[in-house]
Amino acid sequence: MLPIIDGKKRVVIENLRPRVDDGRFPAKRALYETVEVKADILVDGHDSIRAVCLYRRESEQTHTVLEMEHRVNDLWSAEFEIYAMERYYFTVRAWVDQYASWLNGLKKKHAAGQDVAVELADGAMLIEQAAQRAPVDEDRGNLLRYAAMLRESMQDDAVLLAGGAGVSELMARYPDPDTFCEYGTELVIEPEPAKASFSTWYEVFPRSTGVGRNHGTFAALENLLPRIAQAGFDVVYLPPVHPIGATFRKGKNNSPDAGPDDVGSPWAIGSEDGGHKAVHPQLGDMEDFERLVRVAREEHSIDIAIDIAFQCSPDHPYVKEHPEWFRKRSDGTIQYAENPPKKYQDVYPFNFECDDWKGLWEELKSIFVFWIERGVRIFRVDNPHTKPLPFWEWCFAELRKEHPDVIYLSEAFTRPKIMYRLAKAGFTHSYTYFTWRNSKHELTQYLTELVEHAPRDYFRPNFWPNTPDILPEYLQYGGRPAFIIRLVLAATLSSNYGVYGPAYELCENTAVPGTIDYMDSEKYEIKDWDLDRPGNLWSFITLVNRIRRDNPALQQTWNLRFLPTDNDFVIFFAKESSDKAEPGSEVILVAVNLDPHNPQSATLTLPLEEYGIDESQTYMVHDLLGDDKFVWQGRRNRMDFDPRVLPARIFRLKRKLKRETDFDYFM
Repeated sequence: MLPIIDGKKRVVIENLRPRVDDGRFPAKRALYETVEVKADILVDGHDSIRAVCLYRRESEQTHTVLEMEHRVNDLWSAEFEIYAMERYYFTVRAWVDQYASWLNGLKKKHAAGQDVAVELADGAMLIEQAAQRAPVDEDRGNLLRYAAMLRESMQDDAVLLAGGAGVSELMARYPDPDTFCEYGTELVIEPEPAKASFSTWYEVFPRSTGVGRNHGTFAALENLLPRIAQAGFDVVYLPPVHPIGATFRKGKNNSPDAGPDDVGSPWAIGSEDGGHKAVHPQLGDMEDFERLVRVAREEHSIDIAIDIAFQCSPDHPYVKEHPEWFRKRSDGTIQYAENPPKKYQDVYPFNFECDDWKGLWEELKSIFVFWIERGVRIFRVDNPHTKPLPFWEWCFAELRKEHPDVIYLSEAFTRPKIMYRLAKAGFTHSYTYFTWRNSKHELTQYLTELVEHAPRDYFRPNFWPNTPDILPEYLQYGGRPAFIIRLVLAATLSSNYGVYGPAYELCENTAVPGTIDYMDSEKYEIKDWDLDRPGNLWSFITLVNRIRRDNPALQQTWNLRFLPTDNDFVIFFAKESSDKAEPGSEVILVAVNLDPHNPQSATLTLPLEEYGIDESQTYMVHDLLGDDKFVWQGRRNRMDFDPRVLPARIFRLKRKLKRETDFDYFM
């Protein structure tokens, strides 16, 4: 027995997207980004289809209706922009366009010289039926007049009339709702702040901002904000700013034996001075912190991001007030953190499976709320993959109800599916494997996965060439050119990137032998940085950030396209700011020598036809890093890259050079 169906509803709608896990999670778009809705829409035979996308904001009861366009192979699409910080819902409706189908057949028969009197009468009936559906008297009257004219006019004139804009527009306005086919469910778009799509991060330990090796303060960091802003950074990320425990405090280079002057790791959170809702007294008080946040945002357009690490030192108030939140060992002691064989006696992890897990979850959520109420809108979350995934999904859903404008960066260097699930649960950005992708093949393969496949609808990469925990071997052995290469790659491949400084701009590359850990790591001691050290990259970083700011093509990640070269040490890619068919679209071309030790040459191949450039035409590329201009012709051009001079080029393409016809007095 057939299921209950309606024979008039013949259109099939499949594969509506963007869709994450079949609608289990929302797709994500930043404020002012475009949502491209796609669906496969099919019908039997040769009839014409009409399809519309219906979307609404959560606060709206009615939908905005967008006509969808047929692309290729039954693929239809439409676009709308995210302009409010509330959820958007969308679906698709489609139907057989009876009038367009009839008109298509009419034109073919008439062009073949056939008598179309019956067809014209059929068309008149369709128009009369539409007139009955028209609630507007004027439209109803016009439709009836068109129907009469089809019946009364000569066939040639009637065919022209039937295909005219007037009748076609009216017929499109009043389709038969009995033939509408609905997708059946609404899919969701989660909006994110504008900075989710484009941001430039600078990580700094505030305790290293003092004079000499004296403990720095929030006030001292405030004095550095003009310098950081001038360099083009708009997020300053601080490791934990809370009181640090004394019990089992770590000494320099992660030594288990701390001396009386050792300051400990900021990630060993909590002392008699407070826990996650307090600031380290040597940094200042809460008023100083709130002033830092306010001045950064209002005077320098910088967001202060803080680290959220859900773990405690043995001295944290939670240990005494809520011992049930921690795992007990068989000998009655609290289980400290371990990554066997490594032991971290200065840190107690929470037991998310404790009997009072609900109380624990609520308290951890309240930590976010506490700092949000003090002006923080960006959080970097430490090791979220070691906490239950359901906790993050619940926590972010609760936080979004009152604070949808907050950004969360996931510091999860773990398996891909875990990283992706954290993003689905609500993390805005994520650290990535970029830190370990060095070769052309590795970079191309990894970026293609991020940009062209499913993760792009929910996973936003944030590229970091270094962190306080990671000094990659590429930087250890590549010298200053390696730091330039990785910076250019991070800043141009991803629209969100960051560096841990001042270590990065000073090209710090000394590691604990056999590891990727910094020697004399700032995690365990106060550093006295010489910001003006010869060979520093501050001016180069400033230039790269200015290029990012001035060129919209670099303010997106998803527009990345790799282009061919004949040298595996040279990677070449393009980014476009808008549809390539538009005359004003911007094209940025980036070429990088991945070999920090040796000069390399490569032939760079451009898809000139896609840029509207003829093979015989000359065009210019302007290198924004070296300020060199090159006049090229043809799709293949040779370039040299000397890592000791400049291992990378960021070209802006100028499609057309001026000719004699551009001269004012040319006649």
